[in-house]
Amino acid sequence: MSEFKFACPVCGQHITCNSGSSGTQMDCPTCFRKLVVPQAKAAGASNLLLTAALVQSRPATSVSSQTDLISKTRPARKFPVAAVFTVVLLVGAGVAPFAFRYAILHTGQSLFSATNQPVKPTVPLLASAPGATNWTLNLADAKIPDAPAQGSVHGQAFTLDRAVIQQGRLDLRQGPKWPPDVGVSVHLFAARTEDLAGQTVTIESTRTNPPRTILRWKNESGEPVSKDQRQGYALKVEFGRVTNNHLPGKIFIAFSDEANSYAAGTFNAEIRKPAPKK
Repeated sequence: MSEFKFACPVCGQHITCNSGSSGTQMDCPTCFRKLVVPQAKAAGASNLLLTAALVQSRPATSVSSQTDLISKTRPARKFPVAAVFTVVLLVGAGVAPFAFRYAILHTGQSLFSATNQPVKPTVPLLASAPGATNWTLNLADAKIPDAPAQGSVHGQAFTLDRAVIQQGRLDLRQGPKWPPDVGVSVHLFAARTEDLAGQTVTIESTRTNPPRTILRWKNESGEPVSKDQRQGYALKVEFGRVTNNHLPGKIFIAFSDEANSYAAGTFNAEIRKPAPKK
C-alpha cells in the first residue's frame, strides 16, 4: 500500500496515511476533530493536496421543528371559554350580595338619619355648658350674640327669662319668681334709670372699686344662694333708648370665680320705680 497526505478541513494539519485507510474515521492529531480519510490519489493524478471530510454527527432538531412536531402529534387545545365564563358568573354571584347589602345599609343609614333622627338646631355661641363658652376677661375678645342673654352661674346653666332695672340696679333672672333660680345683678352708678339710656358702661377686670355685682343660684336643697363680686370681673353694657317703660340693651359680663361664670346677650329690662319714702 502506498502512502498519501491529506489536510484537516478545520485546522489545516497535514496528515500522512496509507491508501488502505481511505473511507475510515480518525481523529485529527491537532484539533481532535473526527475526520473521514479521503480516497488516495490515483497514479498520475494532480499534486493538489487532498482534504479530509468531517464526520457528520446526528443533526440537532431545532426548537421550531420540535414545536411543529409536537403540534402535529398532539391535538390542539381549545381555550376554555365556557369554563372562564362560568367562573366569572360564580364570582359575580358571590360579590353581588355584599355590594347590594352595602348599598342597602348605607341607604338605610342616610334615610334613618333623615327621618328618625332630625338634625338638631345649631347650638348658639354661648352654650349652657360652662366648658363651652366664650368666657374671657379681655373685653376686646368679648362677643355679644344677638340673642337673649345666656351663660352659666356657679356652674349652673343660665338663660334669661326676665330683666328688671330699678335706678342703677340691673337684674337678669332665670325662674318664675324672686329670688331667681339663677341670676346676675349689677349695681351701676346711676340715680335714675333714664340716665343710663343711650349709654355704654365698660369695666375692665383690673379696675379698682368697680360697681357691686351679685351672682345668684339655688343649691341642691333648693335654697337660694348669693355671692357678691366686688372686683375681678369684666363688664360691658350697651343701653338703648327707653321704650314703653322698658330699657333694652346688650351685656357681656365675665367673672373670675372658679366656675368662670358669665352672661352675654340681649335684654329688655322692665323699668321699676323706687318705692316712695315713708
